[in-house]
Amino acid sequence: MPLRTRLDTDALLQRLALLGVVAYLAVFLALPLGTLFEKSFRDQNGAWVGLANWLRYMETPSLVASLWNTIWVSLLATAIVVPLAFIYAYALTRTTMRFRGTFRAIGLLPILAPSLLSAISLIYLFGNQGLARWVLMGNSVYGPIGIVIAQVFYCFPHAFLILATALSIADKRHYEAAEVLGASNARIFLTVTLPGVKYGLVSAFFVVFTMVATDFGIPKVIGGRFNVLATDIYKQVVGQQNFEMGAVVGMVLLLPACLAFAADRWVARRQVALLTARAVPFTPQANAMRDWLLFAFCTAIALCILTLLGIAAWASFIQYWPWNMTLTWRHYIFSNADASGWSAYFNTLQMAALVATFGTFIIAFGAWLVEKTKGAEILRGVVQFLAMIPLAVPGLVLGIAYIFFFNKPGNPLGFLYGTIGILALNTITHFYTVAHLTALQALKQMDPEFESVSASLKVSVWRTAWKVTLPVVSPAMLDVWFYMFVNAMTTVSAVVFLYGPFSKLASVSIINMDEAGFTASAAGMGIVIVLTSGFAKILQSLLAAHLAKRTQAWRTR
Repeated sequence: MPLRTRLDTDALLQRLALLGVVAYLAVFLALPLGTLFEKSFRDQNGAWVGLANWLRYMETPSLVASLWNTIWVSLLATAIVVPLAFIYAYALTRTTMRFRGTFRAIGLLPILAPSLLSAISLIYLFGNQGLARWVLMGNSVYGPIGIVIAQVFYCFPHAFLILATALSIADKRHYEAAEVLGASNARIFLTVTLPGVKYGLVSAFFVVFTMVATDFGIPKVIGGRFNVLATDIYKQVVGQQNFEMGAVVGMVLLLPACLAFAADRWVARRQVALLTARAVPFTPQANAMRDWLLFAFCTAIALCILTLLGIAAWASFIQYWPWNMTLTWRHYIFSNADASGWSAYFNTLQMAALVATFGTFIIAFGAWLVEKTKGAEILRGVVQFLAMIPLAVPGLVLGIAYIFFFNKPGNPLGFLYGTIGILALNTITHFYTVAHLTALQALKQMDPEFESVSASLKVSVWRTAWKVTLPVVSPAMLDVWFYMFVNAMTTVSAVVFLYGPFSKLASVSIINMDEAGFTASAAGMGIVIVLTSGFAKILQSLLAAHLAKRTQAWRTR
């Protein structure tokens, strides 16, 4: 009887916890998106107008042109990024060339920077006073050329990570069979390598396309008069206070992201496992000519990445580019360029700490409830469904949805509007899905027999989670913490609508400083963000090594 009572209490607490996670996702995701959708069918007075706003959108040539611009720029950037990332990932996973670890670290550097930092660097290189403006042969970097180049830099590490993971998994027997049959290297590549990574290629394509289509920072800084959907939302909401049309543009921007998400899920279901229990891991063999060619390619890509980051860092110390190239610290006195000064950076640091700490707890707890608890199938299914939605929702759409929902008269949570709290909650929700999947994957590695044995020993599920589950998955939780922290440091799309007078973030401050002509200070703030994210990465690596010694020794037995 005491065991039954404890199990019933555990089950009740688990259901209450599941309800809590559902309530969080409903309030901070589903209801704001529902309010945005409803707003697109109302006029400025709140009266129902049906499809009038949508028809007005379709009859406005400039808005339709933005839709077309968004599509073709996204396709072009994707067509450049995916092949470059594929070759880079292939060189690092399928060859024996030297310095692969160094190239991997350099390839991931853009993740530490806000997207608009690459646009600022391009202005210093190819702008009206740029060092290498002759390279563009009279064409302006302000517009589609600058957007595409900056997006390639911004999206490259994301495509590289996906493709490196796909290429690192291969069965050596397939290659041996192809060689025995006399297939040439080109035929082996086309018939064995490419089919093996087709899911990774498709995922990389859709991820990059969605990132380019929904990014706000780069087109805002270097887009000039070239309009895309992301900048149109900003103009409609902030510039013209036309919230209804902003809602329509937001819903339109949601469509390509949803289509990309649906296509990615469809392809994922058709993917079959490449590695079986009898598979032989692939080990690359030395090939001098191939390895040196790919080494040259990786060197060129790494130099491009380092050049863009280096130009931003250098320009932030230049007195007056390009007429007075003496060095100075004055651009780091941010109060000379923006009223918020250094407080914007400390606001970002505070918000990132909140996002990483509370976000990791909320997301890991939700994933644990989905994976490790029994019963309440409907509630667990609802949590899993809601947790996947943010992957298809662009940050701009979530930001504008928060305006309509939390700024609505009578909303008891309206006090959050304009505070660091709503910025943190918005960011947690925006990046929920990837962190949730990471935590879920770590939890799936644990045999469910742990919970069964604990129950038979009359040990509470909470005690089992604290004493057994948490130590085992702690490295993955540390990865989630870093992922949330870095994204909070660099995000701009969602939070650009939500900050208040005392909660401006560094990424928003960069936009304001760039608009006001203080480009060097904007570059300086971007470099401060890069250094902070880099320090967090070093801290995470040290903690991961410490945790591996204390909690992961069982893996080497």
